[in-house]
Amino acid sequence: MENNTSIYERLGGIKGIEAIADDIVEGHMNNPDVKARFLPLKDNPEHLAEVRKHVIEFLAAGSGGSEAYTGKDMTTAHKGMNINNGEYLSVIDDIMKALDKNNIDEQTKKDVLFIAYSLKGMMVHV
Repeated sequence: MENNTSIYERLGGIKGIEAIADDIVEGHMNNPDVKARFLPLKDNPEHLAEVRKHVIEFLAAGSGGSEAYTGKDMTTAHKGMNINNGEYLSVIDDIMKALDKNNIDEQTKKDVLFIAYSLKGMMVHV
């Protein structure tokens, strides 16, 4: 039987997405492949709060929630960062670990992974 529940609902709605976003950002700050890009946020609480807000909004809006995404489009947000394939895959691993930590089911993890991979061209080497 097909699951008609939205990804948003399967992620736990806004409260679940907030927890997942916090785990993703924390994962990035501890990830040796990308932490140099994220650790400076600890010294700039306003920017960290903005990044967290955009991650939450992006996950919520992109998974079927009613929240609006107010950040930059993916290409503009990552332009000039020269993200390589290894960094991209490492960030995907952080996302998957956050989903595991929040007890997200396999199908939902696959759905999120599919969405993440669909965005790769907008983030790598732009």
